[in-house]
Amino acid sequence: MADIYELSIALNLRGALSDEELAELQWHLGVGPKPESLRIVPAFPVVEENGHGEPVMVDDPVPLLGEHTEAWKIDGALVSVLQRAEDGHTWVLTVRQEIHPDEFDRTGELLSWLATKADDRHRASTGTVRLGWTRFYESDHFDPLVVRDGEVVWP
Repeated sequence: MADIYELSIALNLRGALSDEELAELQWHLGVGPKPESLRIVPAFPVVEENGHGEPVMVDDPVPLLGEHTEAWKIDGALVSVLQRAEDGHTWVLTVRQEIHPDEFDRTGELLSWLATKADDRHRASTGTVRLGWTRFYESDHFDPLVVRDGEVVWP
């Protein structure tokens, strides 16, 4: 049994993205090169073994929503698409990815940042931002993917 979830995002972003933010977001979506510096998700700590067999912490940045291939467990395709809307002022984002709970924290950093850029139509009167849906790969039930008080509410 695998602990894989489907992560689906359908989001309109306000147009106020800096060139640096846009470049990093595109990299995370697998549609652009890695920028020289990362600010949205600045650290990717991973424990590796050094030449003496001792654990050491290294930084190993990877795109968080960048798979563009056949899905492993959820069927269908994994995609991430970011396009400028016809109005020229907003961005539209659609994502369908597989995610393991071990990736929730780091991916949550990116999703929390996206929530700060979300168009007002995604904001509830309580301040909660609706980003999309999650689903355990064996389930037919979708749970809302929301950011509340700056934190992603995971299943």
